[in-house]
Amino acid sequence: MKKIIVAILVALIAVTAAFAQPKGEQQTVLKVGATHDPHALILELVVDDLAAQGIKLEIIEFTDYVLPNTALEEGQLDANYFQHIPYLESFNNDHGYHLANAGGIHIEPLAVYSKKITDLKELKEGALIAIPNDATNEGRALLLLQSSGLITLADSSKLDSKLEDITSNPLNLKFSELEAATIPRVLQDVDAAVINGNYALSAGLSAAKDGLFIEGADSPYVNVIAVKQGNENNPAIVALVNAIKSQEVKDWVAAKYPNGEAVLVF
Repeated sequence: MKKIIVAILVALIAVTAAFAQPKGEQQTVLKVGATHDPHALILELVVDDLAAQGIKLEIIEFTDYVLPNTALEEGQLDANYFQHIPYLESFNNDHGYHLANAGGIHIEPLAVYSKKITDLKELKEGALIAIPNDATNEGRALLLLQSSGLITLADSSKLDSKLEDITSNPLNLKFSELEAATIPRVLQDVDAAVINGNYALSAGLSAAKDGLFIEGADSPYVNVIAVKQGNENNPAIVALVNAIKSQEVKDWVAAKYPNGEAVLVF
């Protein structure tokens, strides 16, 4: 009889403990990779909102453009937020990956920066320009330099132009192709550099204040929430995208980036 009573008590304790578990332990865990500014900062704004919907958002920060896609493809992440559409498409093609756009969020205008000149007209013959070395961002940088009047490309509609596609270079500019994340660190060593918006922000640079030439607002390079193909309509992913597209995020971005360093597309 005592054994029966003990068994019943154990069962009751187990049931009570199950109902007494903190809500957080029963939540869906959503792991999202992101570069710090503005991506991870924006994600931090929606942690509580998602928690109220039963989703625990875990933000994993990266400092490069390769690992967050590798981790997503291999299933270590549920989504990532750091890249624009042309980069995502190029990465899929180059690596045989299966990543998809689950929602466009913002544009980070690309800009030309310099510590040695205050106007592109001051560039001299043979000046050294640092540009990103990945296919899509290199093409984007070259299009920007063409828009500034420094070079001419064979095809202005081509998003992945390379150095060999330059047909006119009046100043005989030299180019240093570097990993995008490293370019802010070499700004002192080159005459000018084309820097991606998130890395410029992390380096304390403002496109509006420090940029010598800035990408237009009609840019096709929208930063997106990326997922594995087939997960675009996953309820947790949909909740994440909807949470980001809130008035709170709009107000925060407007206050944080008053000079247009990040421009929302919703």
